[in-house]
Amino acid sequence: MRSAFIILLLLAPLSVMEQKIERFFNKSDVFLKAYVDKGRVNYEAIKRNQSQLDELLNMAEEMDVDISQPEIYKSFWINVYNLAVIKGITLQYPIDSPLNVSGFFDKVKYSVGRKELTLNEIENDMLRAPFPDEARFHFVLVCAGLGCPPIISTAYRPSLLEEQLEAQTRKAINDKKFIKVEGDQVRISQIFEWYEEDFTRDGKSILSFLNNYRKSQLPENVKISYYPYDWSLNQTE
Repeated sequence: MRSAFIILLLLAPLSVMEQKIERFFNKSDVFLKAYVDKGRVNYEAIKRNQSQLDELLNMAEEMDVDISQPEIYKSFWINVYNLAVIKGITLQYPIDSPLNVSGFFDKVKYSVGRKELTLNEIENDMLRAPFPDEARFHFVLVCAGLGCPPIISTAYRPSLLEEQLEAQTRKAINDKKFIKVEGDQVRISQIFEWYEEDFTRDGKSILSFLNNYRKSQLPENVKISYYPYDWSLNQTE
């Protein structure tokens, strides 16, 4: 009896943390459904009432998410990145681009997961570094620019994460505005240039990465170039 009681005591904190994380995912989902539409964010409405967003980031501040549970870990940090971007824009809104804010990605820090992190640190240290083979992060981390793949109006969740990563990657790579095919010329986002190492691991090429997700295959002799990134704000029209 005593042994069983001790086991319950040891498991209790884990159960409480799991409940907190689930609550964070649920509330993130409600928030995104309310303020995201067709890949754009209603920053004006959030600016008028920031309580939901502040609550989410306050929740995230005290959470311990262990990498030993990778689907929970990745889902948490993807949501945190996107919410922190929205917070960073909302604080300065109205603006036309995240680049209007000095140090938006590499200087401004957010208190999340018991750490003080910039957006670049969330992306590179918390996600890309521990999961170097997961290039699909680039299609779910949304930087507030229209050049990014669009933000979705639902939270990323552990039970759905693989499906969500796959869906967003396929959606981007089959989007004619994101991958611009003109005869034997293909113009692609600078995301592929900036993070080339993520798309070319194990001797693979960017072309093979694209063709792995495209409905219409690109020929081997296609000429690839990069079009300028659109840093215009992804605000609702």
